[in-house]
Amino acid sequence: MNYESNWSYPTNIRFGAGRISELPDACLSLGIDRPLLVTDTGLAKLPMLRNVAVACEQAGLGVKIFSDIKSNPVEKNVTDGVAVLKAGGNNGVIAFGGGSALDVGKVIAFMSGQTRPLWEFEDIDDWWTRADPDGILPIVAVPTTAGTGAEVGRAGVIGKQSTHTKKVIFHPKMMPALVISDPILTVGLPANLTAWTGMDALAHCLEAYCAPSFHPMADGIALEGMRLIKRFLQQAVNNSSDIEARSGMLAAAAMGATAFQKGLGGIHALSHPVGALYDTHHGLTNAVFMPYVMVFNRRVIEDSMQHLATHLELPKPSFDAVLDWILNLRAEFDIPHTIQDIGVDDSRFDQLAALAVKDPTAAGNPVELSEADCRHLYENSFSGRLGQ
Repeated sequence: MNYESNWSYPTNIRFGAGRISELPDACLSLGIDRPLLVTDTGLAKLPMLRNVAVACEQAGLGVKIFSDIKSNPVEKNVTDGVAVLKAGGNNGVIAFGGGSALDVGKVIAFMSGQTRPLWEFEDIDDWWTRADPDGILPIVAVPTTAGTGAEVGRAGVIGKQSTHTKKVIFHPKMMPALVISDPILTVGLPANLTAWTGMDALAHCLEAYCAPSFHPMADGIALEGMRLIKRFLQQAVNNSSDIEARSGMLAAAAMGATAFQKGLGGIHALSHPVGALYDTHHGLTNAVFMPYVMVFNRRVIEDSMQHLATHLELPKPSFDAVLDWILNLRAEFDIPHTIQDIGVDDSRFDQLAALAVKDPTAAGNPVELSEADCRHLYENSFSGRLGQ
């Protein structure tokens, strides 16, 4: 199947193998001739990144690279990036990489023209209206993993070190104006990262589908995203050069991020504090929590899971069929069954639970979460007990 296509939902996307060659044209189409290329330290060392920068330079773009970004990014990564951007006179941002680089790139473009502190733009009520929209630079997003779908999002997740919390910074104009989604850029991603980022995309689709609000368009996108994940994730993990599988997963990741405007839930609410306090990989952490939150929500999502199982063509469609599919995926990808296996100890459950219940994603859980519920879920995921 030919996966090359252009579409404009939820933003302008140029999708297909080899489309990275269009990056200079994409920048120029937005009036960007001096882009700040924001990426992470690992990608900055690879020939792929250098080739992209050279192509931009040969097209006459004055490109500068910023790569001082943590895997769980914090405010300093943003403020340092803004300082580099202003010193270089850059007039736009290329956000290039996985979720961390994409989030930081978007927030740098956003904060470049603001005078208020970063935390005054947290995704609370209408705080986004405090921003000066004319101060937000245009963004071209280039994903190199198929997980967060941050390339089609209007927010960035940034850690607040003083409180050990992750905050969602939001503004509608933080949505990249143009996305280049090229599966070739994901070829060679190690199997474990392919699996972890793919499970992140699954968490986005699953939680969006289960969120209790009425949003049938998001439901449809989430269902199709999960079908693509079922079809392609194992292929992508087993064969890093499978372009068809890489294409399917890139599409599924973008679909997950599009769908979760409906809401997320307990998986992310539990995961965010763990990532902030223990610096764990976000997709891996979501994958560990996934079955525990499913079982907690079972009495409310049972019918939805039967419908999902039917859509995925699982044998004996039911809640248990979906749960077994997810458990089998985790086992195949060597994803740990407990949070203690990813370095979480049992000494901070009270702190984690207090943070989880206040996380903005908690509000989208199908069953209302209390602090006691969150602590119970941490206890279960520590002991490996899949039960109420």
